[in-house]
Amino acid sequence: MAIVMDADRMGRSLARIAHEILERNAGPTDVDELALVGMRTRGVPIAKRIAAAIRGINAHEIPTGALDITLYRDDLMRHAVGPQPLVRRTEIPFSIDDKRILLVDDVLYTGRTIRAALDALIDFGRPKAIQLIVLVDRGHRELPIKADYVGKNLPTSLSQSVQVHLTEIDGRDEVEIRES
Repeated sequence: MAIVMDADRMGRSLARIAHEILERNAGPTDVDELALVGMRTRGVPIAKRIAAAIRGINAHEIPTGALDITLYRDDLMRHAVGPQPLVRRTEIPFSIDDKRILLVDDVLYTGRTIRAALDALIDFGRPKAIQLIVLVDRGHRELPIKADYVGKNLPTSLSQSVQVHLTEIDGRDEVEIRES
């Protein structure tokens, strides 16, 4: 087990991502079109942290929601989820129509989770654009999915797993690599 990001590095990465979002969406009305949607479970607190960082930079309040993709997964009936999946609430208290949705997840791996999230989001409306934010990109894509904003690129082997721990859920902020 190796810690590859501690709380300080994680905070700096999210602050950098907030600045990159503002640079990329710098038009006069572009920031007003932004909304963050975190994927359950760990994408939600990451999205809230990015919203707070943006608020700290330019005093702009970015709407933030939570997306559960359980029923959109392509492995729903397989061993990864099981016959009795735990479905959590999706909470998107704003219209996504004509918004620039910043979709947030903790780890980008095969791309299948993001594909499911895209399907789920489209069921809520028609966004102007969807940009992907991940704290860690570990590679090994099975689908043609690429993040727009990455906290850390972390090349891994297939025998390794990446675990993200967040204070809001796990009581600590860190990213670790484990051998399977």
